[in-house]
Amino acid sequence: MARKNLLGNLMGPGAMTPPEAIAPRRTTGAIGAVSQQIADLKTRALVEVAAELIDDAGLQDRLDDDPAGIEALVASIREYGQQVPVLLRQSPKDAARYEVVYGRRRVRALRQLGQPVRAMVRVLTDRDLIVAQGQENAARKDLTFIEKANFARQMVESGFERKVICDALHIDKTVISRMLSVTDAVPYPIIVAIGAAPSVGRDRWLSLAERIKGRAIGQLVEMAVGSSSDERFQSMFDALAPEKLKPARGGKRAVVAVDGQTLGEVAHKGGKTVLTLQENSGFDQWLIDNLKTLHQQFLKDADEAPESK
Repeated sequence: MARKNLLGNLMGPGAMTPPEAIAPRRTTGAIGAVSQQIADLKTRALVEVAAELIDDAGLQDRLDDDPAGIEALVASIREYGQQVPVLLRQSPKDAARYEVVYGRRRVRALRQLGQPVRAMVRVLTDRDLIVAQGQENAARKDLTFIEKANFARQMVESGFERKVICDALHIDKTVISRMLSVTDAVPYPIIVAIGAAPSVGRDRWLSLAERIKGRAIGQLVEMAVGSSSDERFQSMFDALAPEKLKPARGGKRAVVAVDGQTLGEVAHKGGKTVLTLQENSGFDQWLIDNLKTLHQQFLKDADEAPESK
């Protein structure tokens, strides 16, 4: 009867297993085999964990905070409850805490609601955690191209082999190479300044990479203007448009502001650079007063720029 009740507790509808019951015990013989089967059933069960006990782990998958999306998720869970469990592992640093493998937004929403988190708990190494996170990301349609490419970049930097990255994201080596060609060509600070850019695919990111070559990162970041990531991408892309940067007559080139306004022109002749600015703008005197500071920033950006591969 005791054995029947034990199995009944595991298999009953809606059964919830306390977190401390997740860790399996290893014994030998026939009893050990039965105990292992019971432990395996428990690892498939759901637990309830206080949201305050859950920490982030793994790699960054999202580039935008998306507060509006979180509020919509909070409203949905408030009305319908948590329909999809998250995946956790026990924290290797604190046995009383947990780390989220995937489901960060659900954890955040439930933390706002003050509700416990329904979760599956697995025993995972750091490598297993990142691979599981990658597999979850591959199945999600709301992650943008650059977010998935950035996740692949982080896996490379973490020392994962190309095959593991392909398995984690469920894509072949050719697609991985295309993703990494973008993250190799566009410095990470530029990606962060722009954000997720959901309407922008690989080809336009590569076009942007061509336009930013040889330019200081600090200057480029200032071009990322807009309330949405798509707008920030477009503002930088437009500011670097070839027609705005092409040489003017007489070997001169227009100097264009972020908003497209022409500030003046620059010419290179006899080993010298001559900059001519529009009169009465006030920018000319400001530039003279701040040349020292701008030069210091130039030297700093040059030191921080990643080496070309």
